Amino acid sequence: MRLIPAMDLRAGRCVRLMQGDFDAETRYDTDPRALLGKYRSLGADWLHVVDLDGARDGGRAGGRAGNDAVIAKLAAENALNLQVGGGLRDAAAVARMLDLGAARAVIGSAAITDVEAVRSWLGRFGAEQLTLAFDVRLDGNGVPRVTTHGWQEQSQVSLWDAVANFAPAGLVHVLCTDVSRDGALTGPNVELYRSAARRYPRLQWQASGGIRDSRDLHALADAGASAAVSGRALLEELIPTQELQAFLPNA
Repeated sequence: MRLIPAMDLRAGRCVRLMQGDFDAETRYDTDPRALLGKYRSLGADWLHVVDLDGARDGGRAGGRAGNDAVIAKLAAENALNLQVGGGLRDAAAVARMLDLGAARAVIGSAAITDVEAVRSWLGRFGAEQLTLAFDVRLDGNGVPRVTTHGWQEQSQVSLWDAVANFAPAGLVHVLCTDVSRDGALTGPNVELYRSAARRYPRLQWQASGGIRDSRDLHALADAGASAAVSGRALLEELIPTQELQAFLPNA
């Protein structure tokens, strides 16, 4: 399993949100390019970047640039492969992000609201250049239901039905975040990813939300996750470097 550090951008700065709440923001006095360099030195080969302004406001769909200038600078470093999302809700936005230098564009809300279009993007851009991101909350029966628009809107679509819409179209990479765990350092929802890997064993599942220590990383690997995305635990250096090395390809 690969560890992918996460970087959330808001107004050009590195931040973290608690469970997707824009009113529960923590700012970090770290320059995005410096943070990218730090993760490269640890041995990471990918960086997951979220444009929170784009996720909240629709980003580039209305011609807004979000944090594109920062993302372009990060890509120009040629230090890590960038996986970038936030407000990518039409084909032009996806194409622009790839043109900026992202190795993969992350599609969130559109994978629920515009299924046919996103299916066509898998063919147009290639499955290796797209990651579909499904952010979920468990309902009263324990079924993961997908949220959209920067976690502000709750749908009734289950994670399993959402993935089923795209598996026949060649989908490869899926990022799944348990919103209730995100930024909380309460541990990941290991059983969610175990179930995901069992239901769709051919997909490359990326697990996100709640990672706090190396035991969590080992548990996710055992559950069948292909990658684990971590933000706060790495930003705050909560996991000793030597315990990360098994999950960083270039360590």
